[in-house]
Amino acid sequence: MTKLSVNINKIATLRNARGGNVPDLLKVATDIQKFGAEGITIHPRPDERHIRYQDARDLKSIVYTEYNIEGNPQHNFIDLVLECKPDQVTLVPDAIGAITSSAGWDTIKNQSYLVEVIQEFQRNGIRTSIFVDPILEMIEGAKKTGTDRIELYTEAFAHQYGLGNEKGIEPYVKSAVLANELGLGINAGHDLSLDNVEFFKQNIPGLLEVSIGHALISEALYLGLDNVVNMYLRKLK
Repeated sequence: MTKLSVNINKIATLRNARGGNVPDLLKVATDIQKFGAEGITIHPRPDERHIRYQDARDLKSIVYTEYNIEGNPQHNFIDLVLECKPDQVTLVPDAIGAITSSAGWDTIKNQSYLVEVIQEFQRNGIRTSIFVDPILEMIEGAKKTGTDRIELYTEAFAHQYGLGNEKGIEPYVKSAVLANELGLGINAGHDLSLDNVEFFKQNIPGLLEVSIGHALISEALYLGLDNVVNMYLRKLK
């Protein structure tokens, strides 16, 4: 079974839009786990426009499933992760001010940098994952960084699937097969939704975890959070 980690950035965005503590991020994280999700993901950015650094600290005592912090490994982010010691850190090459993630790492060009950062997290007992595009050379490069896992960047798949092109899964299947051969764990995320996640899961061998936020929270507005979490869980069995 593939694990579901729910990204709660959008809850923080809604809270921050009015100030105060509504919706209560910690209560939402607690409820999502109670409803059956196997993990909580956050992606703090330098401007703290949704998840704040203090949220990351506060969630440490709330998340009893799997705690995943993702972001660009700049100094403040590295310090935050080492302080919080989540179960997993996912490294994402976000530009400062980016609205959302838009590409995976060039694991060849950035290899020495990634090796250094990954070793620091692993020395502190934190499992590492790096965001990558479904390109075989980037998967091979990821292996050389020493990362524990990769997270396949699934925007291209989601776009093609929405157009009715199921062949858009093919680069991901090839990447997953190679990752399995290399001994890399496989996560996935970005634009996965109730419409496409089951097809993706059925075609990706060894898929350990998906991280879903924007679509899940949007769908929950219509369907209810408890219901939508369990709909994902059924599709991922």
